[in-house]
Amino acid sequence: MAAKEGTQRALREGRINLRATTRQEQLLRQAAAATDRSVTDFILDSAVTQAERVLADRRWFILDDERWKEFQRLLDEPVPAMPKMARLFSKPSPFADHDDDR
Repeated sequence: MAAKEGTQRALREGRINLRATTRQEQLLRQAAAATDRSVTDFILDSAVTQAERVLADRRWFILDDERWKEFQRLLDEPVPAMPKMARLFSKPSPFADHDDDR
C-alpha cells in the first residue's frame, strides 16, 4: 500500500474496538466519505480532537498543600515586563469595530 505523496503515517500499534448502532455507523461512513478519509481516520481524528478539547478545558484539579501554596505564590508573583507585548497592545486592533464609515 503506497502512502500519499508528502505524507507519512505513524505506525498504529494499539487497537480500539467499539460497537455502534446501524445509524451511527452509517453516519460515520457518510461523514468519512464526505471528507475523503477512511472511517478509521475520521473516527480517530474526531475522537482525538474531542479528547484534546476535554483535557484543555479542565478547570478542576487537585493539589496537595505544598503544591497549592506554590501555585498561589506563582499567581501572586508580578508579571515580568514584556516590551514587545506592550508595543503590540498599544496599537489599534484590526478586529475592532470602526464606526468611522458611518
